Amino acid sequence: MRLVGIISDTHGLIRPQALDALRGSDLILHAGDVGSLSILEALKTIATTVAVSGNVDDKDSGLPATALVEAGPALIYTIHDLDDLDIDAAGLGVQIIVSGHSHKPFQTEREGLLYINPGSAGPRRFRLPVSIAKLDVTKRPWWATFIELKL
Repeated sequence: MRLVGIISDTHGLIRPQALDALRGSDLILHAGDVGSLSILEALKTIATTVAVSGNVDDKDSGLPATALVEAGPALIYTIHDLDDLDIDAAGLGVQIIVSGHSHKPFQTEREGLLYINPGSAGPRRFRLPVSIAKLDVTKRPWWATFIELKL
């Protein structure tokens, strides 16, 4: 396990540019607002895909609200809306928290945890970039690379 592709807020749209940017990933995390399960099928042609539900996802989608995944040496917790985080992540041994919802790509480190939001890969919202992120879990300190999709 080396590369983790991170995508969120596709809202039913999977762009060819997003698929191209995620190629080479060993694991793909989708941080919710998938919009259509066909998107997950497309992502699964690239790598094992783990997805959580977002506020636009159908409650009958079968997607969990959160996911805890071991990616090489990293324990990653994925949730759609960071405001809904209600666990002691550090106490559980989590090192990285992936979220979506805001459509704004960002990462920050707080209290020993790395927080990553890849931004939105779906329909453009306001003037925000359309982006995904990649994380090489073999290189420390962990820090994601953001890829703005050329539209």
